[in-house]
This record gives sequence, structure tokens and C-alpha cells, in this order.
Amino acid sequence: MDLTIEIYLAIGMMGSVFALGFAFFKSKWIMKQEVGSDRLKKIGGYVATGAMAFLLRQYRVLGPFAATAAVLLLLGNKGLLRWEAVTFGIGAICSAASGFFGMRIATQANMRTTTAASRSLNEALKVSFAAGSVMGMSVVGLALGGITLILFTSIYFFGRASADFQHSILPILSGFALGASCIALFARVGGGIYTKAADVGADLVGKVEAGIPEDDPRNPATIADNVGDNVGDVAGMGADLYESFVASILGCMILALSATTDEHLKVRLVLLPLALATAGAVASAIGIQFVRVREGGSPQGALNRGSHIASILAALFSYPIFYFCLGNSTMSDGAGTNHFFLCTIVGIVSGTLIGMLTEYFTGTNRAPVNAIVRACDTGPATTLITGMGVGMTSTALPVATMALTVLISYQLAGLFGVAIATVGLQLTLGIQLAVDAFGPVADNAGGLAEMSEMPPSVRATTDKLDAVGNTTAAIGKGFAIGSAALTSVILFSAFKSEVGIAAIDITHPKVLVGLLLGGMVPYWFSSMCMMAVGRAAFAMVDEVRRQFRTIPGLLQGKAEPDYSRCVDISTSAALKEMIFPGLLAILAPVAVGFGGGVEMLMGFLTGVTTSGVSLAIFMSNAGGAWDNAKKTIESGLSGGKGSDAHKAAVVGDTVGDPFKDTAGPSLNILIKLMGVMSVVIAPMLKVFWGK
Repeated sequence: MDLTIEIYLAIGMMGSVFALGFAFFKSKWIMKQEVGSDRLKKIGGYVATGAMAFLLRQYRVLGPFAATAAVLLLLGNKGLLRWEAVTFGIGAICSAASGFFGMRIATQANMRTTTAASRSLNEALKVSFAAGSVMGMSVVGLALGGITLILFTSIYFFGRASADFQHSILPILSGFALGASCIALFARVGGGIYTKAADVGADLVGKVEAGIPEDDPRNPATIADNVGDNVGDVAGMGADLYESFVASILGCMILALSATTDEHLKVRLVLLPLALATAGAVASAIGIQFVRVREGGSPQGALNRGSHIASILAALFSYPIFYFCLGNSTMSDGAGTNHFFLCTIVGIVSGTLIGMLTEYFTGTNRAPVNAIVRACDTGPATTLITGMGVGMTSTALPVATMALTVLISYQLAGLFGVAIATVGLQLTLGIQLAVDAFGPVADNAGGLAEMSEMPPSVRATTDKLDAVGNTTAAIGKGFAIGSAALTSVILFSAFKSEVGIAAIDITHPKVLVGLLLGGMVPYWFSSMCMMAVGRAAFAMVDEVRRQFRTIPGLLQGKAEPDYSRCVDISTSAALKEMIFPGLLAILAPVAVGFGGGVEMLMGFLTGVTTSGVSLAIFMSNAGGAWDNAKKTIESGLSGGKGSDAHKAAVVGDTVGDPFKDTAGPSLNILIKLMGVMSVVIAPMLKVFWGK
């Protein structure tokens, strides 16, 4: 009996156990670290309680939605495809769990990072980065475990031939990806609205109007602001990249079926991403161990070192995997082991380049951010104009990098080569997400240091990590956008394969209408997110002003603000406002597909991807650049804190907040969710339109 399938499934499950085990032991190590003073514990407890309360309320809102969607999948499908309803629920649960685990440890690590910062920069980096690594490895472990278990069960019940994968197993697995995507979108949008409503209220009233420092305990919105860092930038980002990882693996598996005519080889190619993802998890774990910094050293350099080591190891590990799968076999187009190995390299290099470009446009002491700093000297208007110009300019090179990635990998190994490059870009997701998620922990640590009135040297240490965290967060968003763009390409190709269309005529009226509608949707979606933040921020500003006005002695530090009221405003606004953007993303491809046909839907997906990718890069990079321009001025340039330039920078950062933390990152999920939804409804569309 050929045990190749069992070997791949065993590798996938071992990868899942390894990643989750790594995350478990890191979390145990974090919990053993010193928490700190009673005041620090009290304030940190407010943040942890608020974050977990929001997440649980969000899941209670999403539970009925997920159940309704599962029932619709059950009723809309026939035969074996009804199992999509079950896998949809599993995907939704795993996506929610990935955010839950990461945020829970982040809200425990922030206090311990504050205490560690009183000892040294390296100690603070170790704790905050360990929390990020828990998130990163949890996401990889849950994704690998979920996919492997569904494949194992499906193969047991439905068969192991390539035809079984094509007609039963992979369509059922697409339900898992859809569940992950739906929860991720709501988590990203809801978390983004929450965090930015609090952040805008805290900044505009506290820093600009009242002239008090950031995270000052007199500001009623500070607890909500720190809670928001966790629900938006930790839980939201975790769910975002979880569904991206799952969707790219699914797309790769679907395209594997058309890569060769060898039936036995088809099945091995379908399962190949499991082994690649396992290799990436091991490489990420090794890279994580190299992230350390000497006192006075560069945290950014330490993070880059770990990421580069992980990327090199992932590339090296991938070659024997390809050789085991392919040997001397070749695809229908002649591609073999060396071609797929090169596609992996192309994907890894692409991710690295996108990160470097993002760092250039958003990093401190870089020309784009310095240009915004100079613009702050002449007021908010020039600050906004320059920041938007920087964001628009920053779209060119990342988009060109993605385009070259598609062209080179396609030339090497066709559409399956593009899929391999996409998986390659995300091979080191464990450490890439760790690098991103450590930032909010460091940011929270600084806020806790301020609110618990620790020595200024502690805040100075956390600020060093926070400044790096702003850049790594921007890099993480660039990485997420790049993965979204390439994932959407392979999902588009997978949908084309599923509906059985060889080519489309771009001049056909239905395709053109689809392109126009698709190009519009990211703007409409972004407007919903931005307007939601505006409405929630208005309520927050009004509440902070009210407390400053009506609570005697609050601004003098003689009374404690009502933190819970601000937390409740952000929570209620986020849960209410996330519904309509989420429904737009889910229902739009369904309406276009059943209302206009397969050709219109293919045009629609093309328009969404091309428009959404550039808009996401623009918004994320403009917001990141405004944020670090503010941080640069707060370090002493252009008059420092309290100067007119600083007030202009705060206005720019306030505009940039919903750009980079709500609308921009949510667009990643929008374009992937529409692709996954199209793949899921492809069998129904074929029946409906008689294809």
C-alpha cells in the first residue's frame, strides 16, 4: 500500500503539534516572569479584563452569524458538499481561537514587559517578543492542525484518488477557509474600530486640547486605548494572517490538480503545502531564538536577524521536501524540483523586499518620514498633504515586486508555481507575525509604565521598543498585503479552474461591469470603516470632554476618571459598526455571481484585487509614516512635545490611525474573503448558470 498520503498527513500533524507546543512553552515562560507593583497589576488588570470582555462579546455577536451561514451552506449544497457547513464552523472556531490565544498572553505580557524594562532593554524585548511568538506559532499550529484533521477525515470517508480530492475533499476544505475568512474580517474591522475610536479620543482631547502626555492616567480614554491595541493589533492581525495562510494553502492545493496529468503525483502535490508549512514552522522557531539585543543595541536589527535566519532556513528546508515529492518527475509544462525550489525562493525574497520597502517609507530617520516631520513645522494641512503623497508614492515598488513575483514564478512553473511562491512568501509566518505582534505589547507596556507612575527611564526603554514596533507593525501590514495580493491571484485562478472556464474576454460588457464594480468596492468598504471610526471617535471625544468638565480635580490628578465608560463606548461602537462592512464583503460576490454570471464575477474579483491592493498599501504606509513622524518630533525634533509642530503631527497621526489600523488592514481580508467565497459558491454557480 502506498503510504505517501499518510506520511504527508503525519508531517502536517507533527508541524501543528510542534508549533502549538512551542507556543505553549513560551506562554508558560512568560507567566513565570515578574509582574511588578500592585498599582501596575491593578492597571494591567483593567486592560486584560477589558480586552477579554470585548472579545467574548464579539464572539457572542458572531456566533449566531456563523450558525446562520453554516445553515445556508447546508441548504445551498447537495450531497457531500453539505459537509462544507461543518468545516465552515471548524474554520470559524480556529480563527477565533488564534486571536483569543494571542491576545490572552499579550495582556499578561504587557505588565511583565513593563517590569522587565526597568531592568534592561534586552529583558523587555525578550518578554514582548515571546508574547508575539506565542501568537505567531499558535496561528501556524492551528492552521496546520485544522487543515490536516479535515483532510484526514475526508480521505477516510470519501477516498484518496485525485478525483476524490477534486470533487469532494477540497470543496469541503474550502468551507474551512471561508469560516476563517469571515471571522477574520469581523475581528479586523471590529478591533480596528474599537482601537481607533479610543486612540483618536485620547489623542485629540488629551494631548491636543488638554496638553497632557500620552497614556496619562488622568485621561479617561487611556484604558480603552490600551485595550484597543490588543483587540485590533493582536487579535485582529492574528485572525487576518491565519485566514491568509489557510487560503493560500487551499488555493495551492486546488491548482495542484491541474499541474500534471499523473494521477498519483497530483495527490502528492495537493498535500505538498503541509510539508512546506511544517518546514516553515521549524525555521521560524529557530529564528525566534536569535532575537536578542545588547543594551544600547538596535531592537530592529535583532528582529531583522531572526527573520532573515528563518527565511534562509525555510528555503534550505524546502528543497528536500520538493525532491521527496517530485524526485525526477516533471509537470505537464516541464517544471520539476529545481523550478519549484526557485519559486519558493522568489516568494521568500518577495516578502523580504516588501518588508524592506515598507520599512523605508514608514521607518524613523528615513527620507519619507523626515519629509513629514518638516511639513509639521508649517501646520496640519501640509502634514496631511505630505503624508498622503508619501502613502501614494509607496504603492509603486511593492506592487511592482508583486507583479514580478507572479511573472517570474509563472515563467518557472505556471500557475502552480505562482501558488508555490505564495506559500513560500508565508513560510516563515510564525516569526513574521511574532515581529508584528510584539509591537502592541511594547506599546501597552509604555502606557502601563506611564499610568503606574514608574520612573521615566522605564518609559524611555519601552518607547525604544514602541518606535520599532510602529515600523514592524507597518512591515507586518505590508507582508499581509503582499500575501493577500498573491493569495487572491491563486484564488482567482482556483475559481476559474472550478467553474471550468479556459479564458475570459476583457472587452465583454459583463466583464467590464464586473471590473468597475470590483474597483469601487474597496473604496465603499473603506468609507464604511472610516465613517464608523469617526462616529465612534465623536462619542469618545464627547465623553472625555465631559469627564474633564464635570469631575472635580480630574485634570489636577486629585480624582480618578471613569475608565469603564470609555471602554463601553468603544465596545458598543465596534460591535455595531462592524456588521455592514462585513456583510458587504460576504454578500457582494454572491450577488454579482448569481445576478450577473461567472464572467461578471471574474471581472469583479479582478477589480477588487487591483484596486484593493494599492489602496491598502497607500492607507497602511501613510498611517505608519504619520505615526513615526509624530514619534520623531516627540523625541525632541521641531520643538518636541507640546510644540505647534507636535500638534500638527498628532493631527496627522489621528487621521492615519483609521488608515493603518482599521480600513487598510481590513482590505487584505476583503479581497481574500471574496476570492474564497467565489470558490465556495463555484459549484452552485455552475448549476445555476448551466455551465
